[in-house]
Amino acid sequence: MLFSARALAKTYRMGESEVHALRGVDLDVAEGEFIVLLGPSGSGKSTLLNILGGLDTATAGTLHFEDKDLSRADETALTRYRREYVGFVFQFYNLIPSLTARENVELVTDIAAAPMPAAQALQWVGLGERLDHFPSQLSGGEQQRVAIARAIAKRPQVLLCDEPTGALDYETGKLVLEVIAKINAELGTTAMVITHNARDAAYSDEVHFLKDGELHREQSLQGERVTPGNIAASLSALGI
Repeated sequence: MLFSARALAKTYRMGESEVHALRGVDLDVAEGEFIVLLGPSGSGKSTLLNILGGLDTATAGTLHFEDKDLSRADETALTRYRREYVGFVFQFYNLIPSLTARENVELVTDIAAAPMPAAQALQWVGLGERLDHFPSQLSGGEQQRVAIARAIAKRPQVLLCDEPTGALDYETGKLVLEVIAKINAELGTTAMVITHNARDAAYSDEVHFLKDGELHREQSLQGERVTPGNIAASLSALGI
C-alpha cells in the first residue's frame, strides 16, 4: 500500500474556537491508482491532501507512505519526502512570469536526483512546441499543463492535485484531467485530485467523498465505471 492513514484528525484553533478540519479519516491508496477526493468547500479536502503531501501534519492519527511513518516525521524528513516522492499541482499555476515554460520546469529539475529533461516533461503534457513561451503567452489551460510538467519532471511517485481545474472552463479543464489521466496510465504515477466538481471524478479509478471532515466511500462504485450519474446519486445520499 502506498498510503495508509488511520484515524487522521486535524484541529485548528481560532481564538476561543476549535475547527475540526478532519475527523478520524481512514484511507488506503494503492500504487498506481487514480483517486478523486470529492466534496464541497470546507469539507477538509485540501487539509487531507496537504497532510498526505507532507505540507501539514495531523493533530492525531497515523499516516504511512510505504514504510515511512509521516505522522512521526520532523520537518527535515518531511522536506526530503516532498522533494523525493511528491509532485504538487495547485489551482493557480504558480509559474514565474519572467521565465519561459522550459525554465519554469527546470526549477524542479535542478534539485531532483534523476529528473526528466524539461523538454520531455513538456512534451508529455502536449506543449513540446511551446518551450520558449512565457506564461503571459500561454492560455490558462496551457499554464496549468506547464505546472503539471514541472510537477512530473522530478519523476515523483505520487502526483497531488488541488483543484487543478478550478480556474478553468469546462473544455479546458477536461483537457487538463486527460493529461493527468495519461500520466497516471502511462507513467504509472499515483494520482490524487481534489475537487468540488462531480464531473472531474469520471477520470478516476475510485472516488472518495468528504463531508464535514469525514471520509465516505461508496461501495457501489467498486467495479463500476465512474459516471456523473452514480456520483450524483452518491452525493445526494450524503447530503452534499
